[in-house]
Amino acid sequence: MAKPPFILIVDDDPHIVHVLSVKLVQAGFRVACAADGYRALQIVNDQAPDLLIADGFTSMLSGRQLCESLLQKKATSNIPVILLAGRSHKITPGDNYTTNIKSVIGKPFRPSDVLDQIVSLLDTTDSMEIAKAS
Repeated sequence: MAKPPFILIVDDDPHIVHVLSVKLVQAGFRVACAADGYRALQIVNDQAPDLLIADGFTSMLSGRQLCESLLQKKATSNIPVILLAGRSHKITPGDNYTTNIKSVIGKPFRPSDVLDQIVSLLDTTDSMEIAKAS
């Protein structure tokens, strides 16, 4: 059996990190967490995730800046990103070319909505089986 998809959660709110990580681990994903974009880049350099969930407005390196950094390396340029942001944040047409932000989920959110979006973006048999089990 293949390893479950690896998800990196980047958010400076410990409650959000906890809630998402518990939900994703219970769903069968492998999860790592970072409180800021710089730590996320260190984790990505050690092991590229299959998908990244990033807060749009972390204190040191925003989710958008993190996404732009990921595009600089071929090994990380295709990592899909779900951006967690205030309701007013929207993806502009230019974001499709300058980042890998595939979805924006407004805060507050339901963890099950994030899980649904992950399964949709990964679109793999393993992630579908994981979602059915959760």
